[in-house]
Amino acid sequence: MSELIKGGAFLLGPVDENTVFTPEDFDDIHLMIKKTSYDFMKNKVEPRMDEIEVKAEGVTLDLIRQAGELGMIGSDIPEEYGGEEADKITTMIITENASICGGSFATSFGAHTGIGTLPIVYFGNEEQKKKYLPGLASGEKIAAYALTEPEAGSDALNCKTKAVLSDDGKYYILNGAKQYITNATWADVIVTYAKIDGERFTAFIVDADCEGVSIDPEEKKMGIKGSSTCSVIFDNAKVPVENMLWVEGKGHQVAFNILNIGRFKLGAGCVGGSKTVIGFSSEYALQRIQFKQPIAQFNIIKNKIANMTILTYLMESLVYRVAGMIEEKLAEVKASGAAASDIVQAIQEYAIECSISKVWCSEAMDYIADEGVQIFGGYGYGEEYPAERSYRDSRINRIFEGTNEVNRMIIPGTLLGKAMKQEIPFMEAVMNLGAALKPLKEAVAPAESPAREEFYLSNLKTLFTLVAGNAAQKFGADIKNEQEVLCRLADMAMDIFAAESGLLRFKKMIANGESEDSKMALKMTQCYINEMIPRLEAWGKEVIAGTLEGDAAGKAYSGIRLCCNFEPMNTYGPKREIADAVYAGKKYFLDR
Repeated sequence: MSELIKGGAFLLGPVDENTVFTPEDFDDIHLMIKKTSYDFMKNKVEPRMDEIEVKAEGVTLDLIRQAGELGMIGSDIPEEYGGEEADKITTMIITENASICGGSFATSFGAHTGIGTLPIVYFGNEEQKKKYLPGLASGEKIAAYALTEPEAGSDALNCKTKAVLSDDGKYYILNGAKQYITNATWADVIVTYAKIDGERFTAFIVDADCEGVSIDPEEKKMGIKGSSTCSVIFDNAKVPVENMLWVEGKGHQVAFNILNIGRFKLGAGCVGGSKTVIGFSSEYALQRIQFKQPIAQFNIIKNKIANMTILTYLMESLVYRVAGMIEEKLAEVKASGAAASDIVQAIQEYAIECSISKVWCSEAMDYIADEGVQIFGGYGYGEEYPAERSYRDSRINRIFEGTNEVNRMIIPGTLLGKAMKQEIPFMEAVMNLGAALKPLKEAVAPAESPAREEFYLSNLKTLFTLVAGNAAQKFGADIKNEQEVLCRLADMAMDIFAAESGLLRFKKMIANGESEDSKMALKMTQCYINEMIPRLEAWGKEVIAGTLEGDAAGKAYSGIRLCCNFEPMNTYGPKREIADAVYAGKKYFLDR
């Protein structure tokens, strides 16, 4: 891999658009899977959404098994175990479409195909794979992932569940409780974690019907009401020793790497949900008459639709970019015949980008769902309209797969960790800041696009280096305690990655000739960068104010001003054009 394709290295220099995967790169198989999964959701799942929402007996399980017949739930499972062994792009397409009919089915589907099944795919031994994966690929068996505990929460390694080897050496006896477990009522297979002898954090595959396993009543939830969410209780649960997953004491490698995969898949789910909100919001806006005209024609509504669409474009761009990065790395590892430990390293490589996908997309989806309610007005608050359900369902995404606060700290924490190990040349960039800032004193932004947007993004990467570098030098190892600083650095990195993803996608589109789609892609990217620069300037100043004093702070502020010098654009016209493009088809217009 080139240096700038390493995880986190996008912050340190330009990225070649030809190294980035975009939806325009879908091949015929991808497009076929996209149509198949979309048609299944619209024709099979959507008509039963009300039944799903009240957990009508057998409905969700029946639909998951029907999806299994189409190969939708085995995309990550090798063919030899009954799966499709598809690439990560295919998995993301399926995940995106699984989310177009509300969060309840998407949650049940995602927990089974993702965090419930993947621990066995990536970390199971041959016997475990043969025993469990064929049933999970077909939907004959349903999977759950039990990590969270009542007292541990996001601090997974602080788990209280214990495992003790039985006197005859045949079983691990588990005692403890897991909380908020998706698919708990329906699960046949539960991947869980316990500390052997109260010390060594280890993963286990638990058959739900084994002695000592019980399921508490369903939680009463704000949203995703049609999914099963319960506590799982282990009361002297007898788990065969052969069901220990991976390596004793290495459960954290299973847990955190599976969460990384779950995080970038969650981003894809947010893309599907956001496209749905854009569709029903634009359709309603065109039908709703106020002051003798459709509200769609009011510019403030156009502004809302445009902002929703811009965020969806950037979500889609960054999610498939991350999928492409992970697919390339995993393919490289598999081709070398590498061991499972090498697959662990491949997934860990993009922990930063996976957290970005989770946090940025979940918060963009929340904004979009909220604006959907606002466009519907009072009707949006009623259960009979789709905006209400989308609003409730979207909120959980900021908590799933590690809270957004935890993931925000992972982003700069992992970056600085890679820098200390010299995996990426971040500290070198910090040392060269003077040379990077000096030309900006006389620099003038290019007049034409995309050179102008590339110039701005390059300066914002320098801004990040300036701010993060000063914080790293001031606090050293204690920066882990400066959570406000870490979260702001994460915000800056996420915005840069999202905007760059949109710009790189536009550049790939324009390479094949100008089109209406490419024109809109550029407008959306320009609008976002225009509003992003003042935001990053304010965040940068905030971090410096909390980090430096006196002349050192003044010098940093001067550097920030150089990095954030730009000429604002009038976004009103482009946003009206973006909204009109949505209205023309009553949907997100770049959907292939």
